[in-house]
Amino acid sequence: MTLPEEGYLLRIFIGESDKIGGKPLYEWLVTEAKSQGLAGATVLRGMMGFGAHSRVIHTFKIERLSEDLPIVIEIVDSRDKIEEFLAYAESRIKRGMLATVEKVQVRVYRGGETGK
Repeated sequence: MTLPEEGYLLRIFIGESDKIGGKPLYEWLVTEAKSQGLAGATVLRGMMGFGAHSRVIHTFKIERLSEDLPIVIEIVDSRDKIEEFLAYAESRIKRGMLATVEKVQVRVYRGGETGK
């Protein structure tokens, strides 16, 4: 698979405890992105954050492990594929999501060697 030099980055912000159909929302998003043929997705777990409906700041502390840390899912692909995926996700996720899209320059996109 190749990506155009002018790609788009979809960044989705959710909470770690968000679910869809009993499955963690971040897992559902990555699985759906793969099944729709997007170039790749990465899930990042935040140390601290809050969102539109948060009344408290969620944070990771040694004394207390938060069960709802911020999660960011990043997906890079062509504009058309990003927009199509975002529309699909938006129609199914009813609450607790922030999504941003920005233009990015794809410098390198290649897989590693397999079968070592």
